[in-house]
Amino acid sequence: MTNRTPGHGRAAAPKQKNRKARLFVKTFLLTLAVCAAALVVAGGVFLATIKPPEVPALAAAVTESTAAPPDATVTPVNNDPAFLPPEGNEEDKAVGGGLTAPAGFTDSDRKDSFYTFVIVGLDGGINTDTIMVASYDAANKQASIISIPRDSLVDVKRNVKKINAAYPAGTLNGGGQQGGIAQLKREIKTIIGFTPDYYVCIDLDAFVKIIDAVGGVDVDVPFAMKYDDPDQNLHIDLQAGFQHLDGLNAMGFARFRKGDNGVNTVTDYQRIDNQQTVIKAVLGKLLTPASIAKIPQFITIFSENVTTDLTAQNMLWFANQIKDIQGTDALSTYTMPTTGTSGPPSYYEYLDKPAILDLVNRTINPFTKDITGSDVDIVGG
Repeated sequence: MTNRTPGHGRAAAPKQKNRKARLFVKTFLLTLAVCAAALVVAGGVFLATIKPPEVPALAAAVTESTAAPPDATVTPVNNDPAFLPPEGNEEDKAVGGGLTAPAGFTDSDRKDSFYTFVIVGLDGGINTDTIMVASYDAANKQASIISIPRDSLVDVKRNVKKINAAYPAGTLNGGGQQGGIAQLKREIKTIIGFTPDYYVCIDLDAFVKIIDAVGGVDVDVPFAMKYDDPDQNLHIDLQAGFQHLDGLNAMGFARFRKGDNGVNTVTDYQRIDNQQTVIKAVLGKLLTPASIAKIPQFITIFSENVTTDLTAQNMLWFANQIKDIQGTDALSTYTMPTTGTSGPPSYYEYLDKPAILDLVNRTINPFTKDITGSDVDIVGG
């Protein structure tokens, strides 16, 4: 796996003491790998009937959700302002100009067999701990993932103008999970110029369960990581060095932000690097024959903790594709470039427009035409 993190500016500023740490979830790749193992067991007999997914036609707008109102029991996990449900604003439903692609782009501008996804890690029901945009180029057998810092400033009317507030705003003011996904897609479009084709949401519990199911992972911990937060039931106690981690400790490694009493800290970008280290280890385990016998367990974990608009046949097709990717060399991971932070009290991350356009056009752009500055709405400091 290559790990490319183009100029992302200054290190992220320290967050408030009780702020919940970001959770690593790379569901899309885990799903493909699990399904690939299942196909190996099946001998590929069923593959002849599986057709490539259809690329969704460009729509005039991301429609309002018709889902039932959100569950009244879904509440923030604590009183941290970053996790309080942001005040909704009806105008934000028009973010992105009501389009799913840049103005003037048509379905004929789409690349052949090129698919895009938004991958969301949920912590506490409505909190988007991790936001990523991924692409899979079936023609060239290449996959890319761009992690979007959750504090990224977006051009919206609501009080909390961070990208990670999009999902809870849509959920609480737009009709449950589908409303949250729709709003998140709208705001992602303002950053990358288009809305991804599909979505995958995964909950925290799946992370620990999947790591344990593959028998743990080997990770080189750069320094001692110790952090205790009883309110979150979060207890991290890792020693420095190369070691074997079970699911709970791997989660601690991925979530670690700042040690007790401020000893040993990592930036948001370093934490993303740690998360990407874990996904490489997990993917390597899932692609081994030893995981085949555990397919029913993986399927159960997936069904209990993951929601997606990919159909079963979609996932089978993508799973078959991953068998053609040798190891993880064809997977590239990136972090959305930023120029710095606003500092207190909000700690917004300012996005780097020129660098983002370059990155998007080199990696996840599903169109034959480049996305330009006029196709995005990126606000800087």
